[in-house]
Amino acid sequence: MKYLFDIGHPAHVHYFKNLIWTLKKKGHEIKITTRDKEISLYLLNKYGFEYICTGQNKSTILGKISSLIKNDYVIYKETKKFNPDILISFFLPFTSHVGRVLRKPVIGFTDTEHATLNFFLSEKFTDTIITPRCYKRKFPQNKHIRFDGYFELAYLHPNYFTPDSSILNLLRVKKNERYIIMRFVSWKASHDIGHKGISLENKINAVKEFAKYAKIFISSEEKLPDVLEKFSIKIPPEKMHSALYYSSLLYGESATMASECAVLGTPAIFLDNNGRGYTDEEEKRYGLVFNFTESLLDQEKSIKKGIELLQALDLKQEWQIRRYKMLSEKIDITAFMIWLIENYPESVNIMKNNPDYQFNFK
Repeated sequence: MKYLFDIGHPAHVHYFKNLIWTLKKKGHEIKITTRDKEISLYLLNKYGFEYICTGQNKSTILGKISSLIKNDYVIYKETKKFNPDILISFFLPFTSHVGRVLRKPVIGFTDTEHATLNFFLSEKFTDTIITPRCYKRKFPQNKHIRFDGYFELAYLHPNYFTPDSSILNLLRVKKNERYIIMRFVSWKASHDIGHKGISLENKINAVKEFAKYAKIFISSEEKLPDVLEKFSIKIPPEKMHSALYYSSLLYGESATMASECAVLGTPAIFLDNNGRGYTDEEEKRYGLVFNFTESLLDQEKSIKKGIELLQALDLKQEWQIRRYKMLSEKIDITAFMIWLIENYPESVNIMKNNPDYQFNFK
């Protein structure tokens, strides 16, 4: 079988990498198209993937429209040439448009409820939409498949990920020394319009308060102001998950990194006005994440929560217990995706008739 994967974000590389490796080992042919967004190309190169880059993501409305046309055209040409059996993406419009034109089945994965522009451009043209069970939005029943898990488990499940303690040397922290990772985003994605995130004043205040308890490292999509630049984390991007595993706390604006910490057993504080179904569940069901809005009042509350967590004893030990409870109830997402794609469309019919079939992939 032939499968075309379209990558729109660095996180998608992680979501799909084990799936792609396994499919290739089993003799399937793979083609990857991608955008030059942040470290997407770096990760694809690091993991040895061949790909076709269709250009860079644009931040303006006109730029996004021109990118849509260009990406549709390039992916159309590559699809015509490669002739895949299925087109797969994280619910991106380009594969859905090309699939409809060329009458190819399209599978779209998603976990972001407020990506309304992508929904508008993709939903009608996507054959199967796959989301976590905790996903709050509903799609037509004939298209929507839910699984019990989080996409971060596709690469951070113990079946696939072992933390590398050498990250402590790279960070220059001692074995039992506590450190915090703070993550600030650019708010330039189409679903981020209208968001402002944490104010600079509160970023500085959070650093000042947290530094009383632990060493500070900041990961930022945009250039940091001089007052915060000295805290910038300087490690290879592929080492970040090990850094998250050994850290005492994540504080910031990234839902993906908050969920990564949840499945790794690291306390996480996440600020976003819209929130996510998966981070809500990770808080309410497992107590692994703390969700706040971007309001100034919630920013202050989130800093106080961070201080409270840092003052607690045996925090990591407690979070590992919570993590194991979560892992015992969730499935191996990569194994599930392999089965679903290799047996498509029969697999979709099985899931519609028996949603609990997914638990064969524990």
